[in-house]
Amino acid sequence: MIRMESIEKFYPQGIQKYYVLRRVSLEIKEGEFVSIMGPSGAGKSTLLHIMGMHDSGWSGEFYFMDHPIHKLNAKQRAEVRNKNIGFVFQSYHLLDHLTVYENLEIPLSYRDIKKSEREAIVGDVLDKFQIVGKKDLYPNQLSGGQQQLVGVARAVIANPKVILADEPTGNLHSSQGKEIMELFKRLNNEGTTIVQVTHSEQNATYSNRVINLADGWLVKE
Repeated sequence: MIRMESIEKFYPQGIQKYYVLRRVSLEIKEGEFVSIMGPSGAGKSTLLHIMGMHDSGWSGEFYFMDHPIHKLNAKQRAEVRNKNIGFVFQSYHLLDHLTVYENLEIPLSYRDIKKSEREAIVGDVLDKFQIVGKKDLYPNQLSGGQQQLVGVARAVIANPKVILADEPTGNLHSSQGKEIMELFKRLNNEGTTIVQVTHSEQNATYSNRVINLADGWLVKE
């Protein structure tokens, strides 16, 4: 599903180059739950953002579901991303001026889905995540755990092939974090491929494979 060959990313520092990723080659199969781990500054989030096609300043080869991402332009990459990838961020990234319902509807607006269908899909997800009573509230009226629950609901609403999660429980209490990780495990059991960046050994136990990075290099699995 995801195949990367010799991915590198650097920033110029005077006449030097500061490498964030060095010759990273990896493969993630459909249906896997993978954790990316390593110390701060190891390149974990950078790697995740390249996978999510938010970052284009890198070299190497990247294939996503047989699409050669390294050969696509920005518009083509956005099409592949919007159809196939859901994102969950540590800081929730909900839009403050929109209600829970409106936040959930956004990913569906990228697809050719009629309004009546969108309403049905949002209704189903509100029900599945047990947040029907929160649909007219704004993000600042929710607790951190509730905001992250909405963030996960938004990530899965368009039925993505892959969820990419960057420190998804970083801002949550342990009980809220456990709830989110168990939700990921359920989604993975239902067939969704999940790749998470985490510092937490506990969170990594939910995955079936760990990729370790150090100073931009891939180390042992």
